[in-house]
Amino acid sequence: MRYVVILEEGENSFGAYVPDLPGCVAVAETKTEVLKLITDAIEFHLEGLREDKKSIPKPLSSSEYVEVYATA
Repeated sequence: MRYVVILEEGENSFGAYVPDLPGCVAVAETKTEVLKLITDAIEFHLEGLREDKKSIPKPLSSSEYVEVYATA
């Protein structure tokens, strides 16, 4: 499965979350590290759902970039 991961860059760290898996989040000092941690978090999250005999959410989120032009 492929889930959309939202990355947010802060002053000193990166955050990541998965819109289709509420509560599935990660924080790290680098983008590379946060991507590794969110991948692990997704796997752990899905494993927990399986153990609890809950359904695995289908990846429904998507992302697009929208270009806007600011005027002064």
